[in-house]
Amino acid sequence: MKIITRTICTLLLFISSNLITAQNDVDAVVGDLLHIADEFASPAAAGAAYQASAGWFTSAQSLAPWKFEVSVHGNGLIVPSSKKSSTISNNELSLLNIKGASSAKVPTAFGETTDIYYEGSVMGNYFEFQALEGVDKGLIPHPFVQVTMGLPFESEFTVRALPEMTVDDVNFSTYGAGIKHNFSQYFRFNEPEDLQVSALITYSKFEVKYAFDPVIIPQVAVLDLIDVNGDLWLFEALASKRYENFEIFGALGATNSNFAYAMDGSGPFLGNINTALETLGENELQFKGDIGFNLYFNKFKVSTMVTAGNFFNMNLGLHFRI
Repeated sequence: MKIITRTICTLLLFISSNLITAQNDVDAVVGDLLHIADEFASPAAAGAAYQASAGWFTSAQSLAPWKFEVSVHGNGLIVPSSKKSSTISNNELSLLNIKGASSAKVPTAFGETTDIYYEGSVMGNYFEFQALEGVDKGLIPHPFVQVTMGLPFESEFTVRALPEMTVDDVNFSTYGAGIKHNFSQYFRFNEPEDLQVSALITYSKFEVKYAFDPVIIPQVAVLDLIDVNGDLWLFEALASKRYENFEIFGALGATNSNFAYAMDGSGPFLGNINTALETLGENELQFKGDIGFNLYFNKFKVSTMVTAGNFFNMNLGLHFRI
C-alpha cells in the first residue's frame, strides 16, 4: 500500500511539475510575442493617426447654413527611415532568441523584407519563425471621401469615410465626424477677405490589418494577422486668409489616440495572447502643424496641405460646393 501511495504521489508531482513548466513556457512566449507585436505595429499606428487627422478643414471661413461641400481627398504619409525598423535584443526576450545573433534590426510594419529569425522551445518542442515583414513603402496612400454641411452660427459639420482598402497585405478603413466653429464673427473685422480664425474637434475610427506568413508555435497558436483598431480625437486651431481666388491657411493641433491590438489565427492559447495584447492599448498624445493653400474656381476648389510632426503627411483635395 505504501508503494502504491508513493507511486501516485510521484506521478502527481511529475504531472504538476510538467504543468507548471508548460504554463511558464506559454506565459514567456506570450510576453515575447507581445513585445514583438508592439515593436512591429506601433510606428504604423502612430502614422495612421496622422493620416486620420489630415484634411478635415481647409479654411477657417464657414459654409453658409445648409450649404454642402463634397470632397475627394488623397493622403500620402511619408515614412522616415527611423520608423522602418527597430532593434530587438535577446535581453528583451524571455523564451525566444534571435537566431544566430544577440540583437538585430527587424522591420516594423513600414519596413522591408528580412532574413532574421526567432527561435525557441515550448514544452520541449523546438520552433522558429521569420521576423514579421512590412509593406516596404516610403509613401503610404490613404484616400477618403468627405461631406461638409454648413450650420447656423458660422459652424460646419463634416463626415468622412473610407471603406476597406487593400495595399499589398495591409487592409485599412476610416470613418469619422467633426465640427468647426468660426470665432472671427465675434470680432470687429469679419469680412470674407479678413483673417479668419476657427477651432475644430473631430473623432475618427480607423482599423488597420497586417497579414503575414503564419507563425507556428507548437501547442500554443498559429498567428497570421495583426488587427489594430484606433480611436482618435483631434483638437485644432485654424487660421486662413483669402486673396481673391487664392487662400492660404495654417493650423496647430493635438491628437489623442487609443489603439487596441489583436492577433488572428488559431490554437489553444490564442485567447491568452489577445488578452495580453489588451495591455498595449494606452492613450498617445501627439502634436502637429498644418499649412496649405486653396485655389478657387467657379463651383469647386483645389486644396493642398502638408502636415508636420513625428511624420509628414501630404493631402490633396478636390471640393465641390452644392
